[in-house]
Amino acid sequence: MKKIAIIGAGNLGIAIVEGLIKNNAFEASQIIATRNNLAKIEHLKNLGITITNDNQLAVKEADYILLCVKPFKVEEILTQLKPHFNPNKILISVATGISLNTYENILTDDIKIFRAMPNTAASVEEAITCICGNNKDEEILEEVKTIFNTIGETVIINEELMNAATVIGACGIAYVLRFIRAMIQGGIEIGFDNETASKIVTQTVKGAAELLIENGLHPEAEIDKVTTPKGCTIAGLNEMEHQGFSSALIKGIKTSFDKI
Repeated sequence: MKKIAIIGAGNLGIAIVEGLIKNNAFEASQIIATRNNLAKIEHLKNLGITITNDNQLAVKEADYILLCVKPFKVEEILTQLKPHFNPNKILISVATGISLNTYENILTDDIKIFRAMPNTAASVEEAITCICGNNKDEEILEEVKTIFNTIGETVIINEELMNAATVIGACGIAYVLRFIRAMIQGGIEIGFDNETASKIVTQTVKGAAELLIENGLHPEAEIDKVTTPKGCTIAGLNEMEHQGFSSALIKGIKTSFDKI
C-alpha cells in the first residue's frame, strides 16, 4: 500500500490532503502531513492522518513526496532530505519557477521528478493543475494525475510552458476575479444591491464556463447565441472593445509572463 507525504502542509497541502481523502484516492493511514507548527494541521490528525514536524521521517516512509514549500526553501529542505531518496520514490513539487534540472542537480537524475502548478480553486476542488516531469512512463503519469484530479482537473504539458501555465492558470484566478468585481460594480450602478449583483454575476460566470466545458465550443459560438441584431448585448460588447477590453487583458497576461 503506497504512502504519500505532504511536506509543508499549508493551505494548498491541506486542500490536497482533504481531496485525497474525500475522493478515496488514499486512505488516511497512507497519508503523512508535515508542518513546523503542528497545531495548524491538528484537525488532519482527527481524520486519521499522520502529522509530524519531522520531514525526514515522512520521506523515509513515503512513496510519493509532495513538496509544498516556498521556492526559496526548496534547496535547503531537499538537501536535508536527499539521503532518504531512492529511485523508487516519486518527488512532486508545487514550488513556482524551479526547473526539473535544478531538482535533479540537488538530488540525482535517476529520481522521478514532477512539477505541478495548481491554482487556489483547489480549496473548492475546482483547480486546474498543469504537470510536467522527467519521466514519461504513462503509468506513473497517471498516478501523479490521480493525486491532483482530487482537487480539480489536470493537464500534462512540456516544461517550457510551466511559466505560461502559472500566468493563465494561477494568476488567471485573479484576472477572472477582477472581471467579476467589475461586473458586480456595474450591476450596482444600474440598480442592484451588492448581494444580489454578486449572486447574479457569480452564477453567470459559472454558467458561462460550464457552457464551454459541456459543449466544447469556442467562446464566440456561445456569444453569437446572445448577440441579436441591434441588441443591447452587441452594443455593450462593442463599447467594451472600443475601450480596449480584450487588448488590456491580453497585454496584462503578457506583462505577467514577462515579469515571471
